[in-house]
Amino acid sequence: MSEFRDVRTAMVGCGYWGANLLRNFASLSDLRVACDLSPAVRAKVAAQYPGARVTDSYESVLADPEVQAVVLATPAPAHADMAVQALEAGKHVFVEKPLALSVADAERMVRAADEGGRILMVGHLLEYHPAVEHIKEMITSGELGDVYYAYSQRLNLGKLRSDENALWSLAPHDISILLYLMDEEPEEVTASGQAFLQSDIEDVVFVTLRFPSGRIAHVHVSWLDPHKERRLTVVGSRKMVVFNDMDPREKVRVFDKGLDRRAPAPAPAGLPEPVLFAPRDGDIVSPRIGGHEPLAIECAEFLRAVVTGNPPRSDGRDGLRVVRVLERAQEALAAGRLAYAGAPA
Repeated sequence: MSEFRDVRTAMVGCGYWGANLLRNFASLSDLRVACDLSPAVRAKVAAQYPGARVTDSYESVLADPEVQAVVLATPAPAHADMAVQALEAGKHVFVEKPLALSVADAERMVRAADEGGRILMVGHLLEYHPAVEHIKEMITSGELGDVYYAYSQRLNLGKLRSDENALWSLAPHDISILLYLMDEEPEEVTASGQAFLQSDIEDVVFVTLRFPSGRIAHVHVSWLDPHKERRLTVVGSRKMVVFNDMDPREKVRVFDKGLDRRAPAPAPAGLPEPVLFAPRDGDIVSPRIGGHEPLAIECAEFLRAVVTGNPPRSDGRDGLRVVRVLERAQEALAAGRLAYAGAPA
């Protein structure tokens, strides 16, 4: 039995992704209410979870004194207002990524959580992936050496959205991982992209982050690609590591590769000594990564925070940091649109 069985939860938005959250919170907590606007979804949920009250009224969820925590898997434009309403009603809140669609809204959500003394958590799922945690430990321990740069690819053909572009739909995953691994916020964010299928809704986006430490990171997201990729590469001075979430067996591969300094031959008088590097091509190792489902780990983290009062890893401030990056990238995309529109024919 789950150690969080006494936490009384409500699931709001039980469709495509909400169904996965619903499954986990029904398993881990005391699911009291399931809320969705679709009659078909409500009928399905009622049959699957007969112990939960099923409703289409969010107001009834907020008014229910039995509900301690609300889980929101609603469209992104609704996140801020619905989360603030729940926090002001005295509920703890888990909200799917992105936390909000603007820094102002994300700050409003964090402020509401602080003022109410409630937990606010965002669903940065991959921060809880055992593979990402393993890479974090490699960086912290110094096994990778000095981290130089990282790049990620999150690509597929479809699923298109009309209420957000590929940046806001896909990049929160990779940006949240990069900020977690780098343990710093970027000082510069640039982005470019293109809307091929829907006007002003970019299908493909490239984002570059430059950090105060000198590290850089690149994020490539797309709904319009022949490959289904979920890959992150981190390059260090000692080793390099690749996280391939599409590989069912070898999620992480560590490459003992690099360029090592070697002592140069004495330079002729009056000339600087050359800096020489010798390539190193060592073993490729695939460490064993725990098989726990990241979503179950994430949901348990939220429930643990509700019980203990200790902030989760992906708390509201973590969500705010990611939204800051996304907003700056969106501003760069908008500027690129204007520049493109103003280009001579």
